[in-house]
Amino acid sequence: MLSNIGFPGLILILIIALVIFGPSKLPEIGKAMGRGLREFKDSVRDVTDVDNKPETLSTETAQKSKDREI
Repeated sequence: MLSNIGFPGLILILIIALVIFGPSKLPEIGKAMGRGLREFKDSVRDVTDVDNKPETLSTETAQKSKDREI
């Protein structure tokens, strides 16, 4: 859906946002969107790290049990 928006469409959206919110609010909105995206990316990264950890933990546990047997 968003792949159909070209450069003229982005300019039109920017002009409409400028008219609706005004020039003083646009930087604040941009910062808030950037923070939200950063938090989303961090949470996704944390979830994928947690998904990978059980494999690592089970491998470490298996290695420790082998070390104890020797």
